Amino acid sequence: MKAQRAVWGDTLTELAQTDDRIVVVDGDLATSTMAVTFANAHPERFVQAGIAEQNMVGIAFGMSTLGYRPWLSSFGVFLTNRALDQVRMLVSQTKAPVRLAAAYSGLLNGASGKTHQDIEDLSVMRAMPNMTVLAPADETEAGAMIRWAADHDGPVYLRLARDAVADVFDDDYEFTVGQPVLLRDGTDVTVVSTGVQTSRTVEAIDEVESAGRSARHVHLPTIKPLDTEALWTLLADADTVVTVEEHSVVGGLGDVVASVLAEHAAAARLEKVGLADAWAESGPNDFLLEKYGLSVGRVAERIQRAIGERVPA
Repeated sequence: MKAQRAVWGDTLTELAQTDDRIVVVDGDLATSTMAVTFANAHPERFVQAGIAEQNMVGIAFGMSTLGYRPWLSSFGVFLTNRALDQVRMLVSQTKAPVRLAAAYSGLLNGASGKTHQDIEDLSVMRAMPNMTVLAPADETEAGAMIRWAADHDGPVYLRLARDAVADVFDDDYEFTVGQPVLLRDGTDVTVVSTGVQTSRTVEAIDEVESAGRSARHVHLPTIKPLDTEALWTLLADADTVVTVEEHSVVGGLGDVVASVLAEHAAAARLEKVGLADAWAESGPNDFLLEKYGLSVGRVAERIQRAIGERVPA
């Protein structure tokens, strides 16, 4: 297993060997985001902007007008909050081919603590017109998304986790933007997850099935744009749907799925598993996952409870 941030540094370094449009603009976090890998290999295409996230976006936009395909390297919380005005005005409104590599996203950001947790980024970025929003499940999918984004002619927000997770996909996996991925089929409940929480949800569903239940598991790697009809085909026969995300339940995956169900006037019961509408706190990963209901065991409990509480047809 390899952390997604390490995959980002390695993959960009490799791609830049044959694509001289690729440049990286870093916000004084290269050793954390692993932009240092790129900087060591391609120092002439690495810009250290310092702790000046708004300026970073301006630099990247300017470079994009000259034919470059810049990547911004910082923690997600800084890109989606501190530099939000510049992302909105310079990148989203102009459709500039700037990629936001949002490292340390979500709840688990090591010793950085509560102030650096970004648990509302998906809701912020999916509201941006022209923005593609991606949340890979593991290192394989992260690599595939980076390769896709390198050639995409428009803005991309890529949610990258700090720590490695168990593999979900093998080397044969092919990423298709906008498409939901069916990981397993089942009959008692349909579970939809995104990002690295998908890896933990795979294990949670193993526990659910060991208890005699059957679960369909859908992974949503693309939050936006989304092939809603493709997702609907996987939800249409469900009477209970559970969404699982390492993100606020406000505006994230749960609301994406709720919109699809509402558009089709579905009668399915929807249960959102994620962080409540409140700030989290600093702490070790296992403690935070357990407290906020995102550990393997807690997710399995929520899925089993949702099956038990479903309304008979």
